Amino acid sequence: MTAPSAVKAALSSQAIETPSWAYGNSGTRFKVFAQQGVPRDPWEKLDDAAQVQRHTGAAPVVALHIPWDRVDDYAALARHARERGLRLGAINANVFQEDDYRLGSVCHPDAAVRRKALDHLLECVDIMDATGSKDLKLWFADGTNYPGQDDIRARQDRLAEALAAVYERLGEGQRLLLEYKFFEPAFYTTDVPDWGTAYAHCLKLGEKAQVVVDTGHHAPGTNIEFIVALLLREGKLGGFDFNSRFYADDDLMVGAADPFQLFRIMCEVVGGGGFGPGVAFMLDQCHNIEPKIPAIIRSVMNVQEATAKALLVDRDALAAAQSAGDVLGANAVLMDAYNTDVRPLLAELREESGLDPDPVAAYHRSGWAEQIIENRKGGQQAGWGA
Repeated sequence: MTAPSAVKAALSSQAIETPSWAYGNSGTRFKVFAQQGVPRDPWEKLDDAAQVQRHTGAAPVVALHIPWDRVDDYAALARHARERGLRLGAINANVFQEDDYRLGSVCHPDAAVRRKALDHLLECVDIMDATGSKDLKLWFADGTNYPGQDDIRARQDRLAEALAAVYERLGEGQRLLLEYKFFEPAFYTTDVPDWGTAYAHCLKLGEKAQVVVDTGHHAPGTNIEFIVALLLREGKLGGFDFNSRFYADDDLMVGAADPFQLFRIMCEVVGGGGFGPGVAFMLDQCHNIEPKIPAIIRSVMNVQEATAKALLVDRDALAAAQSAGDVLGANAVLMDAYNTDVRPLLAELREESGLDPDPVAAYHRSGWAEQIIENRKGGQQAGWGA
C-alpha cells in the first residue's frame, strides 16, 4: 500500500473548484428556499468561497456562471478573488434561461436565435480573457420533446458550427469543456446526451476541446468510471462536475448517495494519470435545505477522502492479481483501500498545513455564519437567475 507520506504529498496538490452558484439560494422545481446571510452579488460569493478555502486548504478556485455572476469589471473581480487567496476558474455559459431558447440555443432552427446564443458564448471567452480563466464550460439544454419536432442531424450540424466558432476564438492556454446530460429539460432527444456525442464533437474540434463528466448526468446503473477511464485513455477528460444523484440530476452533495462510486471514479483518475492540472475537479451542487458553506466544506472533504483512498491502492499488488487472473485478490486490493479510515491521515495533513483538523467545526467556531446574517440584510439575495 502507498506510504501515507506519499498520499499526503499528492493530496497537498489537489485543487477542488467550488461553484459560485452553490453559495446562493436554490431549491426544487416547486420552490427556491431562501436562507439568511446568502450572498447578494459575486463579490460576496467569493467572500464565502474564501471561508471554504480558509478551513480546507483545498478549494482555491471558484467557477463563475454568466449572467448570474455578471459584473462591470471582471479584472476587479479577479483581484478581489486573489486578495482572498482564490483564483477564478471555469466560466460557465448560460443559454437556457431566456424565452428565446424555448426550442434550443445554438441548435435552434432560427438563425437569429443561434446568433444570439453564439454571441453569449463568445462574450464568455472575453470574460475569460479579463479574469485569467482557462476553461469555458458549456452545457446545452437544447433538444426536442416530440418525434418530428426538428431534424436531428441538422441540429448536430448547427451545434458543430457554433462549437467551431467558439473554439476558433479561444486564446493560448484556454480550453473548451463540453458537458453532456442524457435528458432534461428536453425529453425526446437531447442534443448532447452522452459522453460519446460530446467526445465526437471535441475530437473534431481539436486538442483544446475536452469532455466534462457530471456525475449526476447519467442513466441509473451507468458505469461512470468506465467513461472516465476511456476519456483519460484518449486524452479527452477535461474535468468533473461532482455531485450525487438518487433518481436523476439531483445535484446533491458529492459522495452522499454512493461514496463507493466516487472512490471507484477516483481510482481510475489516479490510475489513468488524471490526478494533475489537466483534469479539473469541480463541484456542481445545489444546497437547497442545508447551510451553504458547511455543505461545500463537507463536499470538499468527501472528495479528499475518496482521493486519499484511491491513492492508497497498492498498484503493484493490484497489477499482480490482475495478471494472475486472481479475481478475488484484485477486488480485495481495492476493498482494502476503500475500507481504510483516511480521516486521521487527512487530519494530520491539515495540521501540518496549519489548519484545524476538523474544517466544519472550525467554520462553526469562526463566527462567519453569524457575521454574514448580520451584515447581509437588505438587497436581493443571489440564487437561480441572479
